[in-house]
Amino acid sequence: MGRLDPDKLHVGYLRDVTPGEFSLPRRYTLTHSDRTGELFLSIGREYDRKRISRLYTRLMRDEVIAEFLSDSSGLEFDVFCHVSGGLVVGGARWRYAIFQSELSLVLEAIRYGDRAVFEKNQKLDKTPVVVHFKSTNRRLNITQRWGVLSDYAD
Repeated sequence: MGRLDPDKLHVGYLRDVTPGEFSLPRRYTLTHSDRTGELFLSIGREYDRKRISRLYTRLMRDEVIAEFLSDSSGLEFDVFCHVSGGLVVGGARWRYAIFQSELSLVLEAIRYGDRAVFEKNQKLDKTPVVVHFKSTNRRLNITQRWGVLSDYAD
């Protein structure tokens, strides 16, 4: 396993979603505590709005949301990182650099946290990862390909 400490990852399933049973939509909300280093992953048909509406999260905007999307070419795993705008603390370039350095850990946490669904549906590991950095700065408002989900398995 990479840098992920499984003891610091707390996973919760929202209503209508169970471990190991893949269905669309399947969405992920990942937040963390700067103080303890703990990661909190919610998995559901919707994003965990309750978790990302807390004052600290609204100020920092360092949550990551992701989802499986399906189109005519197949499945894609889309990840969204809020780089600037709103009540964000920190400049866009600084925040972009942090997301870049921590994104492998984020993807590893999501893949590990929902490992039951990947074990039962091994084809999901071949899903391409597409990361959307959202920013008011045009140079940082970009989309990047980050391999496939199996790149972030233990």
